[in-house]
Amino acid sequence: MHHWRRDVVELAALFTAVAVADGVANLIGHGPDGPALLVISAVMLVATAGFHVWWTRRHGHAPPPPDDTDTGARSSAAERPTGPSDEPAATPDAAARASALWRMRTTVKEEPGSLAALCTELAHRRIDILSLQTHPLAQGTVDEFLLRAPGELTAAEISRTASLAGGAHTWIERADAHDLVDAPTRILGLAARTALDPAELPLALRQLLGRCTIRSLPATPVGGGPGPEEVPVGGTFEDTVLRLRAPEGGVITVERPYPPFTPSEFARARALVELDTRLGPRIPRGQDVLTLPEGNAITVRRADPGDVEAAKAMHERCSSHTLGLRYHGPVGDADRYLNHLLSPRFGRTLAAQTASGRIVGLGHLLWDGNETEVALLVEDQWQRRGIGAELLGRLVEMAVEAGCENVYAVTQASNTGMVAAMRGLGLPLDYQVEGGTLVVTARLDATPVVSRLPYDGGQERFGVPLGRD
Repeated sequence: MHHWRRDVVELAALFTAVAVADGVANLIGHGPDGPALLVISAVMLVATAGFHVWWTRRHGHAPPPPDDTDTGARSSAAERPTGPSDEPAATPDAAARASALWRMRTTVKEEPGSLAALCTELAHRRIDILSLQTHPLAQGTVDEFLLRAPGELTAAEISRTASLAGGAHTWIERADAHDLVDAPTRILGLAARTALDPAELPLALRQLLGRCTIRSLPATPVGGGPGPEEVPVGGTFEDTVLRLRAPEGGVITVERPYPPFTPSEFARARALVELDTRLGPRIPRGQDVLTLPEGNAITVRRADPGDVEAAKAMHERCSSHTLGLRYHGPVGDADRYLNHLLSPRFGRTLAAQTASGRIVGLGHLLWDGNETEVALLVEDQWQRRGIGAELLGRLVEMAVEAGCENVYAVTQASNTGMVAAMRGLGLPLDYQVEGGTLVVTARLDATPVVSRLPYDGGQERFGVPLGRD
């Protein structure tokens, strides 16, 4: 019907044009003023053509009006300017401020087109998908995205966009530049760190699985009593809890409030633990030889369970007062903690030893769930020579390299030596006092890493003076 009406209008216009042309021809051919009328028509035609050319040249390169709106279509290559622009280019900092990185996980139905609908909805909000991982489950597919979104979009708005496209159980958090590394590369890097040092396993699991709490439960608790419930060789996982068999016995548990673990995450975590089990006990053997102010040489190195007997001998040379400040309990129980403290599964330990091989100081960096504890013990005869402060400084550097946000020390309010060592770090400190117990927390967010590498192998430096009091 629409095409029929258009044909009738075109036919009527054609007949009208023929009638007008015939009338003009009769007027010019038979009228008394025909030649003059023809000349006037020619002059008017030339004037109109000239005016059109002048107008076109004047306005052909005019900029678009200020209220010109973008239709969303990209200009073709012929329309884009190829020369330098007068406008300043956007700087990388400006681009970073204009967008934000997000990690989002959402569950979509296992139906053709479900993922396409979600991606389309994100594109409508000008949200870029930088990477995508899929985790097929029985009740649907969990899609994990790394997104770059306009800076003005909030987490709630992005989550609502996913819900409108059919996403369910959506979880979202801010990401950073480290998340831009693709998953296989990141996992291989974590495996290499674990292979070099068994103390890296808890940290590798934390970086692999995001924000979570990791606990190592020994098969035989320090205080006695029953150990944790035995875990199958392959481990188990349920919702937000993973349980894996530790290489040296006992159990490694990984918990997080949200989102639930996927089979892929469980398989990756289990592979890291199996790698650690196959490689067996190993400790990097790097060391530093330091010179005390009075000229004595002290070696700082990583310690392991093989140093238990030497550590017990140091306990025997320490006074009851020194052991009480360190262990906060009966002095007779001090030896019972050494197997736990010297195990790389629970953290890292540095030992200070004399040229004869006698251990005179121990510094511990202990993984305590999401927290990180530091602890020091220096034999009485070697105190106030800078050994404790040196050990503490190196432990803090190790904590920074491990990505810890803060470290805390639990001591007694009367332990002025530990308090002085914490203050000597030059870091922001928080103090909490409960009864006679003092907890000093150092924030590491602005701490530069100046690695001295007494703990990651192959480094020896001689004649380095102790610079701390």
